[in-house]
Amino acid sequence: MTNPFDDPQTQHRVVVNDEGQHALWPSFALVPAGWDAVYGPAEHGACLAYVDQHWTDLTPRSARIPVG
Repeated sequence: MTNPFDDPQTQHRVVVNDEGQHALWPSFALVPAGWDAVYGPAEHGACLAYVDQHWTDLTPRSARIPVG
């Protein structure tokens, strides 16, 4: 049995938490508390492309040093 989190045949959503961290989540599963769906459902590859384009700073929001 293939893990649905890694299965390229499973439709996914991109979810984001308050720290700005992104994750892929199988579309058949409820979005967990503390996370918001921001993309999908879509193919695994499309979700990965969304994450690559939108999550450009891997530093959690609470650890970022304000500029200025």
